[in-house]
Order: sequence, then C-alpha cells, then structure tokens
Amino acid sequence: MLVLVLDSSTPAVTAALAEVTDDVRLLASRRAVDARAHGELLGPQIAACLAEAGATATDLTAIVAGLGPGPFTGLRVGLVTAVSMAHALDVPAYGVVSLDALGRAAATGTGAADGRADGPVLAATDARRREIYWAVYDGDGRRLTDPAVATPATVAEALPGAALPGVVAAVGDGALRYADVLGLPVRPEPRYPSALALAELAADRVRAGADGEPLTPCYLRRPDAVAATGRKPVLR
Repeated sequence: MLVLVLDSSTPAVTAALAEVTDDVRLLASRRAVDARAHGELLGPQIAACLAEAGATATDLTAIVAGLGPGPFTGLRVGLVTAVSMAHALDVPAYGVVSLDALGRAAATGTGAADGRADGPVLAATDARRREIYWAVYDGDGRRLTDPAVATPATVAEALPGAALPGVVAAVGDGALRYADVLGLPVRPEPRYPSALALAELAADRVRAGADGEPLTPCYLRRPDAVAATGRKPVLR
C-alpha cells in the first residue's frame, strides 16, 4: 500500500511516500523549511518523491495529512492539496493531528540521536504572536492533553498543576524557540512533525481500507480577517 504523506502545519513543508504493510517505511521524503513558501514547495516535493520511488500518483492507495494545529495559510496548503488529490484519484484521505506526530516520534526516538524520551514530553510548535501550540504525551506517545495555544509562560505555569506525571522534556520548534521560558530540557529532534510518525498513526486505517475522512483543520484560533463594517465608495 503506497501512501502519500503531507504536512504543512509548521514552517517545515513536508511530503513523503510511505509503504504500509505489517510495518511502515518511507520510500522517499522531502522537507524544506520556509514559512512563506508552502504553496510553491509542496507540489514539486510531491513530484520529486514519486519520481524517486518510481511511482505515479495513480499508484497511491491513500493520502495522510497533518491537521495542525498551525497557522491558517500554511496549514490550508497541505489540506487543500490532500483533499484535491484524494478526490481526483478516488482514494481515501486520513487526518492526523500534527502534534501527535511529534509526540510519537519523541516516544519512539524517531530521528533523535539520543533515543526515545524516558517519560512524558511536551510537544510544542510555533504559533507566532509569541505563542505555542502544545500538548503533552506519555512515554508511549499517547496524548494526555488536548491541543491548545498559549504563551510559553502560561504553559510553564500550567504543567505542574495539570494532574499529569512529571514532564521530563520538550520537543518541537516551539520548545526550541522558548526553551528559556518553558524551563524544561529541550531535545533538538524531532523539531517538526515526522512523516514516518504521521504514516504510522494512520497505518491501521490504511490497512483496514477505512473510508476517507473530512480533513478538518485544527486552527485553535479565529481568523484574523473580519467582515467589513461599512461600504467604501467606489466613486469620489
């Protein structure tokens, strides 16, 4: 089963091809970090992954996409691409919370030189406006708190009183940016959602041939744009 994996919830634009059997392995992957070029980067990355794996889009069994949380513009790029391709190819699309991929990768040690975390971890991505998107995961990568958005200082104050086992470390771009405020040891990897972890989190649905799902973005904020309160004259 050949699966296209996409994530555009962070400044890292990620595309990958995964083979899902009893296990999950990546056949090709591309990542570029540019918060202003999600739309320009994702399409060529998909084409490059297909070419590297010697596959075409018609070989795809399913599409997996990171749902965020993430800023509006970047996150929409990945989700619109996933929905459009799934519709055109008549294959199911499955969503995975992008923070869950960070939590799983931290628990399994994917991409980390120092191995897996030995206890609960805080996964945090940059939410801009001096805030982070965050959630806490146990040592097996299971989410213990709902995704939320807050200032790093608010998160640092909330963790000791959250009735959770002691958080031993933090991962993610947001944790790296605000390490001094969070007051936790910060692991350099994973910094961005892992394509392998995204595929692993959707693998049971892929194997079962489950129906596709609406890819509902996890924004956690209302849009900045607001309706105009009055009309501007077109002639003066």
